[in-house]
Amino acid sequence: MKIYLASRSKARKELLERFGLKFKILPVEVKERARKGNFSYAQLVRLNAKDKAEAAASRVEEGLIIAADTICVQGGRIFGKPKNLPDARRMLKRLSRKSQWLYTGLAVVRKEKNKTSLLLDYEKTKVLMDKLSSRQIDDYFRQVSPLDKAGSFDIQGKGAFFIKKIDGCFYNVVGLPLRKLYLMFKKLGLY
Repeated sequence: MKIYLASRSKARKELLERFGLKFKILPVEVKERARKGNFSYAQLVRLNAKDKAEAAASRVEEGLIIAADTICVQGGRIFGKPKNLPDARRMLKRLSRKSQWLYTGLAVVRKEKNKTSLLLDYEKTKVLMDKLSSRQIDDYFRQVSPLDKAGSFDIQGKGAFFIKKIDGCFYNVVGLPLRKLYLMFKKLGLY
C-alpha cells in the first residue's frame, strides 16, 4: 500500500524517513481553523488534521494518508505559524516568558477500493524555554527560518539551545508524535 504525507513540513518528512517509511509527499491547501470557538485545542488540531487527510485522500485511489496539524498554546492564546518575521519575533518573545503547550492532531486515512477508514488522535506536550532577549531571537532567526514552525521555534535544531524542559513527547514538539502514529498504524493492522 502506498503511503502519503499530506504536508510540506521538512521536519515531518525527516521523522517519517527515520521511522523507516517509504512515502510520497502529497501537500494539500486546506483552510485551517485558527480559532478554538466551541472546540477544545485537541478537537481543533484533530479537525485540521482530518481536513488535510481527507483532502489528500480525495486525490488518490488507494493508499494510506498521514496528516497532522500543530499549534502552540499559552495563556489561552493559540500560536500557529507566524505571518512574517516581526510576528515571529513577537511570538517567540512572548512564548519565552512562560510555559506553553504544543498540540498536534493526527489523522490517518486508509483508502482501499471499497472501504475508507479514518483514525484521529492528538498529542499534548508542555514546553518551558529560557526567557529570550530580542538579540537572542534575532541571532536565532539569522540561523533558522521561523516562518514554517508553530510557535516560531524548532526543538530538533538550534531551538534546542533555549528549551529548558519538556513534559511529554519530544516528537510532538517537532510536529509528528511518532508513538501515537505507530499506535494508530497498529489499530489499522499495519504493525
